Amino acid sequence: MFGDGAKRICGVVAAETASQLMKLLRLGERETGTVELRLDWLRNDEERKKFLILLRARKRSSGTTFIATCRRRVGGGEFQGVVEAELHWLRKAREAGCQWCDLELESLLELPEKSLRGYALPGKVLLSLHDFKRTPKLPKKMSVPAAEFDAIKIAAVANSIADSVRLLKLAGRSGRVVPVPMGEIGLPARILALRAGSPLAYAPVAVATAPGQVSLRELKYLYRAHELGKNSRVYGVIGNPIGHSLSPLMHNTGYIVAKKDAVFLPFLVERLGDFLKAIPNFGVRGFAVTLPHKETVFRKLDACEPLAQKIGAVNTVTVRRDGSLHGSNTDYLGVLRALQKKINLSGRSVLILGAGGAARAAALAVASAGAEVFVCARREGMARALAKAVNGERMKRAALQKKKFDVIVNATPLGMHPYKGISPLAASELNCSLVFDMIYRPIHTKLLEMALARGLATISGVEMFLAQGIAQWEWWMKEEAPEKEMRRVVLKELIRN
Repeated sequence: MFGDGAKRICGVVAAETASQLMKLLRLGERETGTVELRLDWLRNDEERKKFLILLRARKRSSGTTFIATCRRRVGGGEFQGVVEAELHWLRKAREAGCQWCDLELESLLELPEKSLRGYALPGKVLLSLHDFKRTPKLPKKMSVPAAEFDAIKIAAVANSIADSVRLLKLAGRSGRVVPVPMGEIGLPARILALRAGSPLAYAPVAVATAPGQVSLRELKYLYRAHELGKNSRVYGVIGNPIGHSLSPLMHNTGYIVAKKDAVFLPFLVERLGDFLKAIPNFGVRGFAVTLPHKETVFRKLDACEPLAQKIGAVNTVTVRRDGSLHGSNTDYLGVLRALQKKINLSGRSVLILGAGGAARAAALAVASAGAEVFVCARREGMARALAKAVNGERMKRAALQKKKFDVIVNATPLGMHPYKGISPLAASELNCSLVFDMIYRPIHTKLLEMALARGLATISGVEMFLAQGIAQWEWWMKEEAPEKEMRRVVLKELIRN
């Protein structure tokens, strides 16, 4: 319908002026052969006229398919005119060379007899339904004849993972349905839409025109949405929040370099049970686990490696062929690799801040290396239990200024993006030689900045993040990871932001 390969990724261009829109169009054509022209985003009719004159006069790229859209406010667009004005601009788009137009259902229902006959629109019509609040229950039969459109786009906000699954299933119905799950929860389904049978997947060339989008370059080069097939392996990371995670960048880069038919997706998971039910629908073979699910997922496993069992938390889950879940913990390895590059832990005193899953992994790791462990946490009972588990000592916050440590490890989320500028400790409490912050975004946390100001050695959480992620990659791929390239892209992104 729209071609094969990258042509099935539709680059969306939207701008206020004709010249800006034309510039974005040229950028989009470099990456894909299908481009949606958002005429409704142009600030007035004069700019729409200018753009269509430019479009008609330019030398066309071979094989480019243009979809003209002039969506009205009633359908979630920016165009303030009535339906007749919308149809006028879609007719002009046909004259300028657009083969397709996107017409919202609300506009079609306003027309006499709900028919487009006689309006001289572009030869192909993509009928669109938008719901920016929820995923509606869709009727089994459309209220307009199928002859009035060539394909149908259903764009709806996914308020749950079940919503995104419901939309994704529409892709396989007839080859004419384009499901577009909107919002961060719907992002994985949006990336997998082509794999599920959708004729198109949308991505902005520059400015996002809907929530939960990834850029055209990301969809094409990082997630390789147009190359994914039924045999492609799907992995991911679950958490809340999840948008800050660099795991998709790290893992997908590894797949690309190693030529693996696999993809790694970010799953915003508010309720763990919802995600676990959807695993078969997405075809997930394994997933990384981050806050706040590291401990709760532990109770959902069918099997667990002894080390993760001892820690009481997992950050890596493998979905076996029979659907059972096997848990492991690579945070432990990440902590050791990060610290042992700087210090011999045997006989050293280490203060662990926090008592959750990350703290337990850190405490057991340093204890196994021969360190004396102290635990300080807001939840007194958990701090005492963790200290007991590693034959360590529970420390009260008030005593920190009087005690000297070799290493302080922050295993709390205090200071994590987007709540930068917060530190779990005051500068006067940094009585140690080395500070290790397990947070990796930002790369320079407030805690590390204070430590550097006092002349202390520091370790960024990025070292642990890379070590644990590379261990995950190798666990699932059963071979050595391209560590150099994975490290390079993560550090580049952290420095850039």
